[in-house]
Amino acid sequence: MPEKDKLRIDKYLWAIRIFKTRTLAADACKAGRVKLDGNNMKPSHEVKVGEVYTVSKGIEKKVVKVTGMLENRVDAKTAVNFYEDITPQEDTMAFKSMFHAPVLKRDRGAGRPTKRDRREIDGLQEDFFN
Repeated sequence: MPEKDKLRIDKYLWAIRIFKTRTLAADACKAGRVKLDGNNMKPSHEVKVGEVYTVSKGIEKKVVKVTGMLENRVDAKTAVNFYEDITPQEDTMAFKSMFHAPVLKRDRGAGRPTKRDRREIDGLQEDFFN
């Protein structure tokens, strides 16, 4: 496992398996989805041990603390040793609950929902997500 003193943020996020490709990691940095203390990071930003990054991937948010430098991509079991996932528990549970949301189905041939039906559907969704 090669370690390095200087390492780019896009390469680091790719190596610890946050992103599937280095290009996706660089694009996320350019789009402002990788932050350090609330500031957007460029793909060329040098990673330092102890820094805490917030990474947004779609609806998922991760808070990652750097515990070691990793230049090349390795298997997931090894990659876990080079970062600490400090994402708050409520954020993790909120993301996981999205997959267990009730699926609302209408009977086939029932037509478009009326305004009253729409309000009932919205009320059910608000009750579940709040």
